[in-house]
Amino acid sequence: MDNITNPHTGHFIGVDLGGTKIDSILVDQNNVPLDNVEMLTCPEEGKDAVIERIIASINKLAAGLPRGVDDVRAIGIGSPGPLNKEKGTVVDAPNLRWKDVPVTSVVRAATGLPVYLENDANVAALAENRMGAGRGTKNMVYVTVSTGIGSGLMLDGRLYSGTTGAAGELGHVTVVPDGPMCGCGNRGCLESLASGTAIARRAKEVASRAAGAGILAAAEGKIEKIDAVLVSCCAEAGDPMAIAILRNAFEYLGIAVANIVNLLNVEMVVIGGGVSNIGDVLFDTVRRAVDLRAFPFMAKDAKIVPAALGVDAGMLGAACYAMERWSEDYA
Repeated sequence: MDNITNPHTGHFIGVDLGGTKIDSILVDQNNVPLDNVEMLTCPEEGKDAVIERIIASINKLAAGLPRGVDDVRAIGIGSPGPLNKEKGTVVDAPNLRWKDVPVTSVVRAATGLPVYLENDANVAALAENRMGAGRGTKNMVYVTVSTGIGSGLMLDGRLYSGTTGAAGELGHVTVVPDGPMCGCGNRGCLESLASGTAIARRAKEVASRAAGAGILAAAEGKIEKIDAVLVSCCAEAGDPMAIAILRNAFEYLGIAVANIVNLLNVEMVVIGGGVSNIGDVLFDTVRRAVDLRAFPFMAKDAKIVPAALGVDAGMLGAACYAMERWSEDYA
């Protein structure tokens, strides 16, 4: 049943599609979470199997409602990109092994519901703005720092996606000309200098030298065990090389954030993702860089804060995106 005009209930489902997990949530018309489901993505099994899991998670959440899927108004999907949102297509998502996959049309055909696709960092930005650390702000940027670096822009109270829906690729802003090679094919991108992957790479480079002996010892002599979490633990224990690696990475992040502040005059920059859990060394370094490099009158009004919603931001934001898009289209 196609329930585009169903007036009876106000439930929405948000799906956070990742390379490892599919996290889905059911919320009511007030964005109050009611239930959630987690499934493994298993992208190696192919796109059809992954989409079947998305549909299964939706059906499982809807099964708890009195009229099942007929009590759901719309579905939002947050996916890695780039995307073609108008066609509902994931253009290229290496972690999913997807190219030109029309995910929304398949999910809509299976459920009879409106399905809205948006970039995963963008829906996380929406969630932090509507119900998280940035609640009440009008101009806010969300930055996620983990394996890679992404961002979402909330401008004048609305999610800004750009001409083709690809705005917010902060991780691929050039910070150091002729710097390290980035996975996108460019050199010196922020992602190649300040992501968890970049931190791990730098630590592995120095681990075989005397200055990196502490990091190597923490990895039990196995360079392949070095990652950003281990570097963070070494820094907390006072290892000077680990501290230097983190400060260097977060100085580059601070430069990028200072550029955001100068360009957009935002009132808040919310930083999330796994690397943000490193804590004070990240936020203190970024704040100093912004104070040093941004115009003082703009830096003064730009708060740099940790995200509040953690790993739930993606699915909460996808549900919120579905609700707002459905309201624009059908309410």
